[in-house]
Formats: sequence, C-alpha cells, structure tokens
Amino acid sequence: MTNGMASTRAAEHFGTVLVAMVTPFDKDMELDIDAGVKLAKKLVDDGCDGLVLAGTTGESPTTSTEEKLTLMREVKAAVGDRAKIVAGAGNYSTASSIELARKSEAAGADGLLVVTPYYSKPPQEGLYQHFKGVAEAVDCPVMLYDIPGRTATPIAEETAMRLAEVPNIVAIKEAKGDLASGGRLYQNTELALYSGDDPINIPWLSVGATGFVSVVGHLAARTLRGMRDAFDRGDLAEALRLNATMFPLNRAMARSGGVSFAKAALQLIGMPVGIPRLPQVPLDAATMDVLAEDLRQAGVL
Repeated sequence: MTNGMASTRAAEHFGTVLVAMVTPFDKDMELDIDAGVKLAKKLVDDGCDGLVLAGTTGESPTTSTEEKLTLMREVKAAVGDRAKIVAGAGNYSTASSIELARKSEAAGADGLLVVTPYYSKPPQEGLYQHFKGVAEAVDCPVMLYDIPGRTATPIAEETAMRLAEVPNIVAIKEAKGDLASGGRLYQNTELALYSGDDPINIPWLSVGATGFVSVVGHLAARTLRGMRDAFDRGDLAEALRLNATMFPLNRAMARSGGVSFAKAALQLIGMPVGIPRLPQVPLDAATMDVLAEDLRQAGVL
C-alpha cells in the first residue's frame, strides 16, 4: 500500500527511474550492440522503467545518427515492453534537432529528450522557438533538458511556462539546482519534473518530481528504485538511508565526469562497455583505483 507521495506526472510517457545510458563500443571503437542490449536488460531488471539513449552520457556528440537509431531499435526490441525508451534529440541546430527527432520517433522512441542549444547562447525567444519547433515536428512526448552548467544558457522560468502550453512538451529534466523555480513550475503548469542531478534527487522529489534521469543508476538502479518507492510510501528515513549509500558514487562521478565514470565503473563490476570516444578519455590507473574504493564504499563492488 502506498501513500502516493511521489508525483506520477508523465510517468506513463517516460517512467519514473531512468538511466541516461552509455553507448557501448568494442575494441575498435565501433558500436557494440550486444553490450548495449545486455546493459539495457540489466538496468530494467534492476528497476529502471525508462532508459535515455543517445543523450550526452550516451556520447551523442560523437555518435552518428545511424548509430543512435540502431542502438535504439535494438534496445527497444529487447526491453521496450518493460521500459520507456527515450531518445536524445537535441543539439545546437534547430533544423538538425528536428531531423533527429523525426527519425527517432519513426524508429520507435517513446519520447524525446531535447537539450538546450549549447555554445551559441540563444536568447529566451530563440529557446522558445527551438523547443516549440522540435515538439511540433513530432507526435511523441518531449522532455526539455535544462543544464546551463553545460550549455551556458538556462531555460528561464517564464520560458518554461510558455513551453508548457505546447501540447506535447510534457516534462523537464532539471539540472540547474533551482528547486524553488521547479516547485513553481510544478504548481503553475502541468509539466512533470525529473531530477537530472543525482546528489539532489530527494530534494527534487520533495517539490514534485516524478523521478530521475540518473547516471549513478548504472551502478545503483535498484537503490534508486528503492529510494523512490520509500519516498512514495512516506518512509523518508529509508529513502534517506538509501540515498546516503550513493554518496561515494556521486563523488566519483563529480571527479571524473559522467561518461568516463560510468564506463569505468561498469568495467570494474564486470560489465565492460568499452572506453569513451575522444575528446572524452578513459580513466588512468590511479583514478581507477580510487574509483574502485568508491564502489566498495557504495557496496557495488
């Protein structure tokens, strides 16, 4: 029985516990479909009801459109009856974002994650037109991704409220730490909130988040599921206890960056997915030793 303390907005479109999944490569740095399907199955078995493919943790800047679509089709075939498959479809070009969004939808994506255009620092009206243009080009639900630490441009609260009026923009992945603004969006729009910052997953739940789009979930999907379930039934003490077990993982991710951290950690637990493509690099031996200690402290190694 549950008290239903956690929001369920847009859960039918995206799920509640998602991992921003890495893209596996083989020793020749080519797409490794078998490793991708194996990882996706493990994550879903461990409690994920959504996966984000071809996001930035999936090395979207260095993978081709065909690689993105191929991995998505194979993962969808393997676990699409048990989890929502969300495709990363955003970059700094509106036209190419629309093209990728349409191709991802045609390939079977359940939803799209569209990041703020980066580098060019468009004004808020440019952001509005960009996201609206992508959303209106497809029929599937869209999750905005607000991460100004990487893109240099935040989605202003007023812009998010305008975008909430676009019919298939239904959620926002928040990674700028502004809980007050997120709470206002939850109260004043129908947007679903998703935490995009693992260290503050519980605070996001407290202001109305449906769930998480996680990187540490590569190692701790069961813990994330248990944490959200505990919060949902009103057992905050258990949610906080489970959250604390992930502190070493959060520390390791902050040290090495999401892609390098996740791929190295998966290697250490016996689930190799290759190394990142440049300009990301694998961890050196000394950092791997420190990471191994973090994983032991988190109870995953």
